[in-house]
Amino acid sequence: MKPNEILNSERQRLEAQHDGRENWRLWGPYLAERAWGTVREDYSEGGSAWDYLDHDQARSRAYRWNEDGMGGICDDKQRLCFALALWNGEDPILKERAFGLTGNQGNHGEDVKEHYFYLDATPSHSYLRYLYKYPQAAYPYARLVAENGRRSRQDPPFSLLDTGVFDDQRYWDVEVLYAKASPEEIHIRIIASNRGPQAAKLHVLPTLWFRNTWSWGAGVDEWGAPKAVRKPLLAAAPAPSGAQWAVRADDETLGAYFLYGRQQAEPLYTENESNAERLWNRANATPYVKDAFHRYVVDGDLAAVNPARTGTRFAARHVLTATAGQTVTIELTLARCERQTPFAQQEAVFVQREAEATIFYENLQPHCSSEDGRILRQSLAGMIWSKQFFHFDVARWQDGDQLPPPAKRKLGRNRTWRHMKAADIISMPDKWEYPWFAAWDLAFHCAALALVDVDFAKGQIELLLKRTTTRTWRSSATSSSWPSPTRSPVTARRV
Repeated sequence: MKPNEILNSERQRLEAQHDGRENWRLWGPYLAERAWGTVREDYSEGGSAWDYLDHDQARSRAYRWNEDGMGGICDDKQRLCFALALWNGEDPILKERAFGLTGNQGNHGEDVKEHYFYLDATPSHSYLRYLYKYPQAAYPYARLVAENGRRSRQDPPFSLLDTGVFDDQRYWDVEVLYAKASPEEIHIRIIASNRGPQAAKLHVLPTLWFRNTWSWGAGVDEWGAPKAVRKPLLAAAPAPSGAQWAVRADDETLGAYFLYGRQQAEPLYTENESNAERLWNRANATPYVKDAFHRYVVDGDLAAVNPARTGTRFAARHVLTATAGQTVTIELTLARCERQTPFAQQEAVFVQREAEATIFYENLQPHCSSEDGRILRQSLAGMIWSKQFFHFDVARWQDGDQLPPPAKRKLGRNRTWRHMKAADIISMPDKWEYPWFAAWDLAFHCAALALVDVDFAKGQIELLLKRTTTRTWRSSATSSSWPSPTRSPVTARRV
């Protein structure tokens, strides 16, 4: 900060973060777009990460190391997560995560087959804006796999647009906006716009859940502390003034949070536990498992959800009907501690945070043209949205939990990296295609991120250097070789 400099509101928040007065980074866009098909979730003998836990299993299988979702947020240790789920009445599955081709399926390798956009973001995450374009016709999962599998590497990839599902504008624009009133009070809007020529129906399920930290046996957690004795819990709570429903989220380390909904919705509860019956033909430990919302909404299985209205996964089912061109809004508030009037200030908070974001970016490049300014703003928004909670304890991953994985795995990937432990927020190359850190990319990320949050950028470089002795991290996918020296000039600028 320069002497006598007047800081805009976003800069003031960054200063408060720097000084330790307020933790604006507690909540952020740290949820991956894809956790399935990753190295961390791979416990196969031969290291076939794409095949061990694929997209089809993802809705039913509890992840070991991290969570994924659409346009989502979570706290900085990913204890509690929030994201979007959708169903257009035609799809064979509930849309809870982005779909794409694996490295083995795509004729040009792995390739996300969705249309989503990071529209806006501030570095304190005081304002975030995400857009997903959801077809009104059945999503062509099988056709995308089959056609790309038929094509050679000399052919162009077969895209979602090529399937014709967006013809005649028959799709929904679904925006998710977040505005923080404080580091621990987040206002949420989901805005669904029917772009098609006819009336259409859309099921919108804002989803709140705990990452599964309780199913992996005794020992310490990822921070070296004894594991919590009590399993976290989501339970129905009394709805205060202005709210139609409320749910309380209790976790021993995070404390109590409340999610409030302004519009009528059907509350659904289940557990973040694997559906062993579907996956492995074994009896389930609980009748309420991870894929319950899919089974309830898509399959009509009314017994899939917990009538006691408790669990570790919660969704509020809104069934919307919109005429051609109509927009429908869903409003929520996520806050620590109870709120008597959770929506009283929501409109003012959104207006203020959007205006502050505009001032922040205008101050950043005061001489930009309006077009260049918009390009810069959305580019940096993409960088901010690409932060992700990255969790990986290589020794525990190699040794397994209650049941040890095949011994051959210890001779394979990451065999010389048992010392590596990570449970941090790290800038990703891409939260779907490359949802793992890569040190050579990260150095260049930091050069861009320093424009908006130099403390975070410095922290990323230090994160890779301060916890190592004779080695530095390269990437979680291929960490058996030495990194490139690209961090050296960046680190030199640290002082």
